[in-house]
Amino acid sequence: MVGNYNLKTEDLNLNLWFENLMMVAGGEKGGNMKVGVITEWKDIPVELLMHILSLVDDQAVIRASGVCRGWRDSIYFGLARLSLSWCNKNMNNLVISLVPKFAKLQTLILRQDKPQLEDEAVRTIANFCHDLQILDLSKSFKLTDASLFAIAHGCRDLTKLNISACSAFSDNALAYLAGFCRKLKVLNLCGCVRAASDTALQAIGHYCNQLQSLNLGWCDEVSDVGVMSLAYGCPDLRTVDLCGCLKITDDSVIALANRCPHLRSLGLYFCKNITDNAMYSLAQSKVKNRMWEAVKGGNEEDGLRNLNISQCTSLTPSAVQAVCDSSPALHTCSGRHSLIMSGCLNLTSVHCACAIHAHRGIKTFPHTAH
Repeated sequence: MVGNYNLKTEDLNLNLWFENLMMVAGGEKGGNMKVGVITEWKDIPVELLMHILSLVDDQAVIRASGVCRGWRDSIYFGLARLSLSWCNKNMNNLVISLVPKFAKLQTLILRQDKPQLEDEAVRTIANFCHDLQILDLSKSFKLTDASLFAIAHGCRDLTKLNISACSAFSDNALAYLAGFCRKLKVLNLCGCVRAASDTALQAIGHYCNQLQSLNLGWCDEVSDVGVMSLAYGCPDLRTVDLCGCLKITDDSVIALANRCPHLRSLGLYFCKNITDNAMYSLAQSKVKNRMWEAVKGGNEEDGLRNLNISQCTSLTPSAVQAVCDSSPALHTCSGRHSLIMSGCLNLTSVHCACAIHAHRGIKTFPHTAH
């Protein structure tokens, strides 16, 4: 018995389950795998067992750990990734019961449709999962600052953390975590309205210098002070989502354009204070980067690949066209929209190069921007 899940072998139809998996492992997905005569569950080689379990969902993996001692030990010591997002009740108890048994976990996904996790479960994770690199706690409304303090001390090797919609966290706790989890490359703070303040972003910019992706969607307390701290402290930023950050101005975008040469995706949806100055700064920085890459002999695709300026109604066509011209990967053409301009009716004349070529013989462009 694990949590509320009965793992009796007879309840699992394991004979049929195993035969089907063996056929898949040895046929469709593992055609070069040779399997000898196996008469008992414990005879299955560890490598084959882990390959078989890679073909099923995590709920089946947990059930399989109840088959025999050999399977249990192999799974507990060999599994690097575990998702419990399928659990729609008692996830908290399941985490407390299971996590201490998995000695080598590197990825743990605990995304929830309704809040179940409590601080005790996260403390258990922090106490036992010291090799953890990826942790998803999104929609954990019940968690408090105690969880972030625990993660800071127990999971210092984290490279990816998703705490989106964890609305109870404070900015002091997030700043504290940044001081310990300095290897973070991907951080999702979407909807963390209390945690994502300028104070927390200054700490992230100071400590998390390897950061590449940051989602600050709808964190309406974020201002230029916080974003500029990030731009100066995290030069490797590639993806930044500032959608709904109503306080930011051109200064934030200019700092990102000038200090983050690898910036490839920028979300500015509903950022009403963004003007042409921000767009021209993006365009100029991409031209400079392209010239520098040419000198170095680099072949990385230049400029932005995604830009969302929907509802940025102060922008003019000439400024946005300058960004589009400087970043060949930005498209307005049908089926390839990566320059999103919904709600900006004054930008209908902005088009990427391939859209212009497709309508070479047409003087006007009747379709609206997307």
